[in-house]
Amino acid sequence: MESSLVMFLYTLLSFSLSLIIFVLLRATARRKRRLPPGNFGLPFIGETLQLISAYKTENPEPFIDDRVSKYGAVFTTHVFGEPTVFSADPDTNRFILQNEGRLFESSYPGSISNLLGRHSLLLMRGGLHKRMHSLTMSFANWAIIRDHLLVDIDRLVRLNMDAWTGRVILMEEAKKARRKVAEALSLVVRDRRRESERGERKNDMLAALLDEEGGGGGFSDEEIVDFMLALLVAGYETTSTIMTLAVKYLTETPRALAQLKEEHDEIKARKGEKESLQWEDYKSMHFTQCVVNETLRVANIISGVFRRAMTDVTIKDGYTIPKGWKVFASLRAVHMNHHHFKDARTFNPWRWQSSSGTTSNSLNVFTPFGGGPRRCPGAELARVELSVFLHRLVTQFSWEAAEQDKVVFFPTTRTQKRYPIIVRRLIL
Repeated sequence: MESSLVMFLYTLLSFSLSLIIFVLLRATARRKRRLPPGNFGLPFIGETLQLISAYKTENPEPFIDDRVSKYGAVFTTHVFGEPTVFSADPDTNRFILQNEGRLFESSYPGSISNLLGRHSLLLMRGGLHKRMHSLTMSFANWAIIRDHLLVDIDRLVRLNMDAWTGRVILMEEAKKARRKVAEALSLVVRDRRRESERGERKNDMLAALLDEEGGGGGFSDEEIVDFMLALLVAGYETTSTIMTLAVKYLTETPRALAQLKEEHDEIKARKGEKESLQWEDYKSMHFTQCVVNETLRVANIISGVFRRAMTDVTIKDGYTIPKGWKVFASLRAVHMNHHHFKDARTFNPWRWQSSSGTTSNSLNVFTPFGGGPRRCPGAELARVELSVFLHRLVTQFSWEAAEQDKVVFFPTTRTQKRYPIIVRRLIL
């Protein structure tokens, strides 16, 4: 009994001392620098629980909305174990993104780092990131997509849809155990390295990573596996999610679906029954691009980016972000702001046809793929894949939702049930 009392008093004293130190540190930090206003929340956990709770719902905006209304578009909080400056301001976000490698560096919570591997493109910094980002861009630029990838994308989409009948779960499970994927990739890399050493050469990204003489090599098998895994997660999972959400929003907006179908029926009428889509077909999908833009804006697959201040940084309104602090540039908060997009939380693809649903600088604040040196290198490829998918879907099928489903945003943007639908093949 006595020992239990002593332990209780010891725990209470330790907690009290920690609380006092926490308050003193917070007060000291505010005296030394003009920090953005905000609230650090509870000791140790800060406001992490409030953030996670909000993002597990269909409407995560209140976490940021409430704080923006109290403190302004840039505010201070404490999440995932670190003091963090949140920005819902497009100018500040642009400043953060453009100063990658000079004032800020990529820095993500441990859970994301562990998933992707410490050699992933998302976590690379400095010269290595620049080199690998450039390499990725070289395999996903407009010329490569136009001359080589578009026909393959169309063929694979058609091949996949040939098996569709009855109930279809649109968003196939994209997440697999990282260990099993890494093991499979390791075998591929090992085999290809042996082939490369024998002088056998293939013209693809893996060959470029293994090519030491060509300036792409010098990477270990572990580094290559992490890099390729990150591309699989970033490309396959995010693309399948945006496809699913586009169908969900179109299903819930029949007028938009009808106009989209009309556009693609016209394209189909110009072509033979089994003729592949060509570049000029893709470029004629004007309303489709409005649907793509609006899906990317509302869905916000990348809700924001984490950075760490490399030095004390002065930002808008004279606030200081102390060296070592985390920064979260919220892309979603800007996209969901009524000042930038009229009725921002309504799916309205027509807003991209005129200025009626956007402000004069909407394109400047529309950043679904990030920005600066870390802008997603697969942005153009994702647009093409979604456009081809929608073309084949609306010209081959009608469908209806099999059951109610909702969008949630934690740990990633997705539908809870992977959006099951009942499809019916159109009579050709």
